[in-house]
Amino acid sequence: MEQDKVMSGAAWATFCDELKQAGDQILRPEAADDPLSRAEGWRYLTRLTRVALDMFMECNDRDFPSFYRPSHETAKIGADNPDNLYERAEINGEYDYKISGTRGSVAYLGLIAIAGGYEEADSNMRSVSSLDTHGNLTANADGTIEIILSRTPQAGNWLPITEDTIAVLVRQTFLDRKTERPAELTITRLDRENAKPVPLTPQQVQQNLERTAAFVKGTATLFADWAQGFKTHPNTLPPADQAYCQKLGGDPNIFYYHSYFKLAEDEILLIELDEIPDCENWNFQLNNYWMESLEYRYVDIHLNKHTAHYQADGSVRILVAARDPGQPNWLDTTGHGEGTMAFRWIGANRQVQPRCSVIKQGDLK
Repeated sequence: MEQDKVMSGAAWATFCDELKQAGDQILRPEAADDPLSRAEGWRYLTRLTRVALDMFMECNDRDFPSFYRPSHETAKIGADNPDNLYERAEINGEYDYKISGTRGSVAYLGLIAIAGGYEEADSNMRSVSSLDTHGNLTANADGTIEIILSRTPQAGNWLPITEDTIAVLVRQTFLDRKTERPAELTITRLDRENAKPVPLTPQQVQQNLERTAAFVKGTATLFADWAQGFKTHPNTLPPADQAYCQKLGGDPNIFYYHSYFKLAEDEILLIELDEIPDCENWNFQLNNYWMESLEYRYVDIHLNKHTAHYQADGSVRILVAARDPGQPNWLDTTGHGEGTMAFRWIGANRQVQPRCSVIKQGDLK
């Protein structure tokens, strides 16, 4: 019984053993094995553990939900977007919820109701429904916002959910973090006005520990598999499988490209966009092998619609290199000779295929 395992400590011992197995993903034979990538791999597992403990141990009371950050500056998952502020709340699809707060001035605000997660055998985090400012999400005249989550249709901002919905994921996408104000949101279950949380039970602890370990193992395996696949087409940006991206929690307004870079010290990956279509935003970013965005707080490792330098004809050239080539739109590989990368069109009326080529530093014109 769960209570016996918790009382004896067996539940904790099993959790530690399961967590240890996640290390197998860092030691996969095809994984980058330079000292930097290996060190980042072990740190990555500690970050996944922190996220999972928030998700399953601290913020999983679906009667009293709260928003937490499932990916941020020091805990990164699956090519996390440096332009995004991610928030997530755990819910129960059998009940109704209200999200309220202020809209802020962030360029894009999107919500997705999701079912399933990376802790499950198929890693399926499917999108149940979405609501965003690109479509029909609106704020009141005073800047406040209110959204109802329910199975039955509602007037105003309504995010449909199903009985198997387990969470709502919020993406706030900035063009310029220095000037834009994020939305400030809270979530409540509508029929719990006078209720109080119940005490923690041994059964809950047992289940939470199991799910925490499963999430760490499942997430590490999923994105190590992705990176292995990306290595087959290095220094190119082919379109991703969009349906598969949606299955894993991708925003339906985003068209994704995922790939791999591998460069010598004197090489530059030149990415050219002949034109920029009408869109909410676009961005390109560099990640390490484990699909964590590189250190964007202090180093230029990504560009977007607002921060990029444009040519006179409206085209854009992005330069990925270990050393500064002395031209605009240089992205620093921060000591990585190889890693993953991602490009996104957000709310674009069409997609323009990025063109990639590898040149020597001395050949750049």
